[in-house]
Amino acid sequence: MVAFSGSGDSKQATNAYKDKSKPAEIRKSNISAAKAVADAIRTSLGPKGMDKMIQSANGEVAITNDGATILKQMNVIHPAAKMLVELSNAQDVEAGDGTTSVVVIAGALLEASEKLLQKGIHPTGISDGFQKAASKSIEIIKNMATPILLTDRESLVKSASTALNSKVVSQQSSLLAPLAVDAVLKVVDPAKDTNVDLKDIKVIKKLGGTVEDTKLVDGLVFTQKSSNVNGPRKIEKAKIGLIQFCISPPKTDVSNIKYIIILYPKKIQ
Repeated sequence: MVAFSGSGDSKQATNAYKDKSKPAEIRKSNISAAKAVADAIRTSLGPKGMDKMIQSANGEVAITNDGATILKQMNVIHPAAKMLVELSNAQDVEAGDGTTSVVVIAGALLEASEKLLQKGIHPTGISDGFQKAASKSIEIIKNMATPILLTDRESLVKSASTALNSKVVSQQSSLLAPLAVDAVLKVVDPAKDTNVDLKDIKVIKKLGGTVEDTKLVDGLVFTQKSSNVNGPRKIEKAKIGLIQFCISPPKTDVSNIKYIIILYPKKIQ
């Protein structure tokens, strides 16, 4: 009879449980990858932020300081770094701005977490501390915030101008800010709506001209060319017909035709 003892396996499992170097290495790797993403777009933050020139794989070149746009063009592989990219995209969908700030703040929090981990503080304690700090920060921000009504157009224009100060078109903020505010006010009800569906606002870009040529059109804009050189380019109070059937001439079904007879003009006469 042969008996096997499991004491060796139990001892090995106990040693593996006590060895905390592996989890620490994983946390350090995740923090380093996330900090690298934050550092890549840190210099594009704020009114003095620098624009980035990005060349995609197909050769297209884009110049922007928008965090979400920059991160979309980056080939991020590390899972922790991808989380920051998704964080920026979520911020873009939810608020439409602050895509760079949210990544830079997340990178700073992770850098602070790394210092706390080196002091032996447990990750759970760090997470709880961040949750309490976030709740307190929201409370302070709400007390500092100034409520703005959708009927206060002047304050809305000032807010839009502030958001444009960090963009390439900051010098044209006095022109673009009122256009943006008027476009939003045309698609929302100030008494009811609190969110704006950006699908109701269409931005059409045309080559040539300058930013000063930008204008707001209260209606529909078609990118097709006019069928006639002297044809109308703008129609007001146009009548629109909704047709649910095909208006082109019916096509003959030639799938079942076996013979085709061609008659020459002389024979027809």
